[in-house]
Amino acid sequence: QEGPMPQTRFVLKNALKLNLQMIVVINKLDKKAANIQRTLNRIDSLFLELAQTDQHLNFPVLYAIGKSGIVVSEPPSVLPQSGSVKPLLDLILKVIPAPQAETAQPFKLLVSALDYDHHLGQIVVGKIHQGTVIPGQTVIPVSNGEKTSTISQIMVNHGINRLPVSQASAGDIVMLAGIDQARIGSTIGSLGDSVALAAPQVAEPTLHLTLGPNTSSFAGREGQFVTSRQLEARLLRELKNNVGLRVEVKASGQFVVSGRGELHLSVLLETLRREGYEMEVGKPAAITRVVAGVTQEPIEELDIMVPTEHVGTINQELGKRSAGLVHLEPVNATETEFIYHLPTRALIGLRSVLLTLTQGTAVLNSQIIGYEPVGQSLPQLRQGALVAAVSGKAVEYGLRALKHHGDSFVVPGTEVYQGMIVGVNHTHKDIDINVCKEKNLTNHRTKSHQGITQLAPDLDFSLEQALDFIEKDELLEITPKSLRLRKKVLNPTYRHRPSPSTR
Repeated sequence: QEGPMPQTRFVLKNALKLNLQMIVVINKLDKKAANIQRTLNRIDSLFLELAQTDQHLNFPVLYAIGKSGIVVSEPPSVLPQSGSVKPLLDLILKVIPAPQAETAQPFKLLVSALDYDHHLGQIVVGKIHQGTVIPGQTVIPVSNGEKTSTISQIMVNHGINRLPVSQASAGDIVMLAGIDQARIGSTIGSLGDSVALAAPQVAEPTLHLTLGPNTSSFAGREGQFVTSRQLEARLLRELKNNVGLRVEVKASGQFVVSGRGELHLSVLLETLRREGYEMEVGKPAAITRVVAGVTQEPIEELDIMVPTEHVGTINQELGKRSAGLVHLEPVNATETEFIYHLPTRALIGLRSVLLTLTQGTAVLNSQIIGYEPVGQSLPQLRQGALVAAVSGKAVEYGLRALKHHGDSFVVPGTEVYQGMIVGVNHTHKDIDINVCKEKNLTNHRTKSHQGITQLAPDLDFSLEQALDFIEKDELLEITPKSLRLRKKVLNPTYRHRPSPSTR
């Protein structure tokens, strides 16, 4: 129904660079809007675009209903009701070259993942490239000069379980215990071996943010690990497994954390939060580079698939972000596909906005395609903030006054502090507001309903939505129990003073 997806393009491009043999399986023939011929045409166009040699254009095609376990070799005129995956398995044996196992060579393995066991310590996961290995064998990480290690246990997967074995050979995917110094991409080899295997290329980060210990008025209340030293130790441990992450330690006790996009950074922050860490982070920004004296920024290709009734919404929102439309095509009678090119900085916050505008029906995928000179700055797309003017507990009377300006993030009884963002304004201007202000009591009766009016529901952001919301002069306070938005300068007197550059 959808044809090749953006992730298919990315994987195919890298597979063809390695000159791998392709087998195309067109799945989900049972979808209502399935169109086999249109999908074949799009696959042919994709291969013509990405092929490195003429041989790459020769590929067998199978047709499948995956959830029923049915694979056929010819496009069916009527949906098959029975079958098996045997045609696919037979074709794999026929066209995919068998691996060449070099068991007589010295042992060598490329680390593809790391695990941990409370009894065995660090566990190295990878496929043996050559040779054999047995428990008690002495090995060494090749090319990084680390000390030797002795393999204490060898395990292989059997179903969902790990079973210890007495020996493993070239071609086996194994888990080795006893190697503490290895990293993902390292080569583990026999003593005296100094030739490392080619490590996979990891794409460079595209976004970074500043992370540091919490400095708000509520610092240390809810977290178990709150100091800069504890954050640094945890981030350095994360670098062992998270190969796409970069961490730079700053003299101020803060850290510049770089990752492969909003989702990558959000997952890291949510993981730290669940482990009991308390921190504050700034607005994510695109990572630029300087080439021949020209500052360049990453450019991404964004693929969006939405129901046709939301076409105008997509055009309007992407137009605000100076995105260039590359391709627009109806996928079927009900869905349309867009392809845009736009700077990475324009993608910040876009996913949450589009999911909201399209009632959760938009499907977004993006990939970096290169660098271009930094373009024009984007307009502020967010409304202004409503900021707490005093510290205390929010009350209904004060929040009712807030409702005249915008929507609230807090409910009656919520503790707030001066400089904390408690709502979003209807205009682009920031306003300081006292949500702790109570009504003066008098001996005069008023209307019976006064004082019990129900307030509208407050806005409740997820961590990723909160990251998208903050601006350059704001921070996101993250604790195991709460997410709070705040201004960098809490005191309104200092915050409203003009900066030296504008005096």
